[in-house]
Parts: sequence; C-alpha cells; structure tokens
Amino acid sequence: MNLHAKLREREAAGKPVTVGIIGAGKFGTMYLSQARLTAGTHAVAVADLDVGRARSQLKTAGWPAELYAATSLDDAHKKRATFVTADADAMIADPRIEVIIEATGVPGAGIHHALRAIEHGKHIVMVNVEADAVAGPLLARKAKAAGVVYSLAWGDQPALICEQVDWARAAGFKVISAGKGTRYEPHYHKGTSNNSVFAA
Repeated sequence: MNLHAKLREREAAGKPVTVGIIGAGKFGTMYLSQARLTAGTHAVAVADLDVGRARSQLKTAGWPAELYAATSLDDAHKKRATFVTADADAMIADPRIEVIIEATGVPGAGIHHALRAIEHGKHIVMVNVEADAVAGPLLARKAKAAGVVYSLAWGDQPALICEQVDWARAAGFKVISAGKGTRYEPHYHKGTSNNSVFAA
C-alpha cells in the first residue's frame, strides 16, 4: 500500500480524509504540526476542554490563525478550515468526519470517545495508550463488529512494538516478549531504540 499515492488520489478527487482530533496536548500538537501540510487530509476539528490552550497549540504548531478560525463544524467543512471546540461528542457525531484521533491521555475519556466513535461509524486512531492498555482488545472487537478500524498510531510506542513483533514473526522467530524497557532498565537509553523484541 502506498499511503502517499492514496492520499494524493483523495486530494485530486476533492475528497480528503476528514479527521477530528481530541486532545491538543503533546501528541495532538505533534500531529497537527504536520497535518496542515499532508495532502489528502483535512483536520476538520480539534476538541479540547481548554479551547484557549488548543488555539495556542495550533499557533505553536505553525498554523496561520485563519486556518483555525472556523466558527462551526459546517464552516470548517465549507472553508476547509479547522473548528476548535470543547465539545468532543458533537465533533464525533458529525457524519462528515471519517476518522477520530483520540489523544487525551485519560483512560476513561479515551474509552468513552472510542465507544462514541464506533457508535457513529468512525475509524479510531487510539494514541491514548492508557485507554488502550485498559480496554484496547474490547474496543478493537467492537470496532470490527461495527465495520470500522481501531488502530494505534504508527510512530507511537505501542504501534512500533506491534510492528517489531509482526516483523519477528514474519521472519520465523518465536516471540518471547516485547515492550518498552527504558523506564526500569536505564541502560537501554544508550541504545538506538527504546523498544525491544526478544525472539528465539
């Protein structure tokens, strides 16, 4: 799969992947710093309990103010701009948004948002590792049953570990354990990766 080519196709067709981001903290801002430059995607809305902080984070991420000056979800869709809101549930309910990125870092909120997204037929990118650790398999099953995708974020620690496990298994290794070991194994900080897969 060539993601770049597929996104270019969506851009050329005038049908960018429509995205709603919940949480304008560290990861949300990292995503947003690149999102406005990614052809074939449209960050329709950013939901955060602190709207002022979300606006400040967008500014920090290099966004011109006019790009996040949409006054409503309708306005954001019409102008291909971004609406900043405190109402994540209303954003999730918008039938024109295809993908929800959950980046709050709060387990209860992440689970709530994922369940609402599944209920509304949205794909979910779960950056909230805390929510995934508590209910990831359950959310993945519910999403599959509803015909939507529940995914971790490529580039985030859990997704990278899953990718390494998949590689090891594909190469014929039996995976013994996998995880991130820098917190309790400080000598791992000297290595080139914080993620480890042990295989036999």
